[in-house]
Amino acid sequence: MPTLKIAPVTSKNDRKLFVDLPFRLYRDDPFWVPPLKSEALGLITPAKNGWFSHAEAQLFLAYEDDRVVGRISAHIDTLALTMQAGRGFGPGVGQWGLMDAEREDIFVALLAHAENWLRSRGMAQALGPISMSVWEEPGLLVQGFDHSPTIMMGHAKPAYQGWIERAGYRAAKQLLTYDLDITHAFPKIVQRIIASGEANPRIHIRKVDKSNFVEEAAILLAILNDAWSENWGFVPLTEPEIRDVGVKLKPIVFDDLIRIAELDGKPVAFMITLPDLNEAIKPLNGSLLPFGWAKLLLWLRHPKVRTMRVPLMGVVKDLQSSRMAGQLAFMMIEYIRRAAVERYGATRAEIGWILEDNQGMRSIAETLNGRVNKTYTIYGKSLL
Repeated sequence: MPTLKIAPVTSKNDRKLFVDLPFRLYRDDPFWVPPLKSEALGLITPAKNGWFSHAEAQLFLAYEDDRVVGRISAHIDTLALTMQAGRGFGPGVGQWGLMDAEREDIFVALLAHAENWLRSRGMAQALGPISMSVWEEPGLLVQGFDHSPTIMMGHAKPAYQGWIERAGYRAAKQLLTYDLDITHAFPKIVQRIIASGEANPRIHIRKVDKSNFVEEAAILLAILNDAWSENWGFVPLTEPEIRDVGVKLKPIVFDDLIRIAELDGKPVAFMITLPDLNEAIKPLNGSLLPFGWAKLLLWLRHPKVRTMRVPLMGVVKDLQSSRMAGQLAFMMIEYIRRAAVERYGATRAEIGWILEDNQGMRSIAETLNGRVNKTYTIYGKSLL
């Protein structure tokens, strides 16, 4: 019987093995989307991921003889440690993620190594899976295995839920995504709210100006860090992260799919929508060679997609309890819906993730006749 060995990732070749494992484990899953290997390597390489400017991580691989049979990451975000206790992160809370394994016993061994690494650095609680920042792919998919995830959302094997829970973890928070048919006009009540907003001279909804990418990104970041600051699991995005994410996402940033709402000339809300890049990269099986780069470049020039994803939306805290917050949201959604259908051929949108207890955003999605199509769970466990 082969001997199980858990070893830390220490070299470039180790990182390659870490990235390669899911390609074997999910090769028969029709709904898994193979990431571009270059992007997956960038995520776990400190020099290529701005998140590491305030975080440290240790990756582990599980081997049976010379064969890789599992993987996991353990990480500590120093910004997360400064957050208010009771809102997900805070002092003494570490994380793990990027976990995959052939069998439950392998996963248990990997998880023990991740937990020990966190304990050795003074952590008293573990949250996971978070891969690796909460702004990347947080949570384990527990509902919605019958269709592929959209860009920057995760996929997993159904068995993982039981493995995690039998390891002593309990659900800390659920994240929801909503599926929305955008081929038809929204309900009449929404149309009336939008018309009322359009008649208000104080309100102006504008497209972003991609030619002023840095300035526009700063506006979005300022609203985001204010709007989300009291949310569970919030960690402010930093300039290095924005820079790296900007480089990665700039090719799929389109002026008419990102809107900023201004009230009396001041930016107070925003909505980001992205064409679902997963539809284009899924057939490439992780590689841009030999002809994948050409196919992707052609797609990026004139993207036609079935699905749009709304990963981020925010309204400044001063307006969040007002009726205007919903009005601005509906106006931005409608303007982007028209562009998504007319210019990009989209037929559906996915809104999320949304915290399970974010009643404001859930109400907006449900008023638009959205339905929950995927549920992700972030688990927690005491390490004491």
